[in-house]
Amino acid sequence: MVGLQGAGKSTWVQRHLAATHAVVSKDHWPRARRREARQQRVVAELLAAGRSVVVDNTHPSPEERAPLVAAARAAGLPVRAVWVDTPLEQCLARVEARNATREERARVPLVGVLSARRRFRPPSEDEGFDRVDLVRPGS
Repeated sequence: MVGLQGAGKSTWVQRHLAATHAVVSKDHWPRARRREARQQRVVAELLAAGRSVVVDNTHPSPEERAPLVAAARAAGLPVRAVWVDTPLEQCLARVEARNATREERARVPLVGVLSARRRFRPPSEDEGFDRVDLVRPGS
């Protein structure tokens, strides 16, 4: 999955992939140290066990997506990016609405959304994806 916080990635995953794929997200371990390393280990274990995996995080840059592409390739599997392309203003509004119902530690800082937006580069097949699917709000 690729998209800003609040883009609708998790909702899309629940509607389209959760029944057939193991869902991995750093959000599952909010207090864990070395969440990136843990995510890579869990993904590798699931792939080695023959499971289909969806990684539900922002992945704004090719550098942040590369380890997952490499893990799929190492397992001899095809890899697909699903880019949920939601306008920044809509993402910020969703994050603010969710933050209003969350405890302090569970809130997503708006600066985090803006930082991801600055780093964001659309996924492409040039990164090693077999395909890139574009999802827009309402589609």
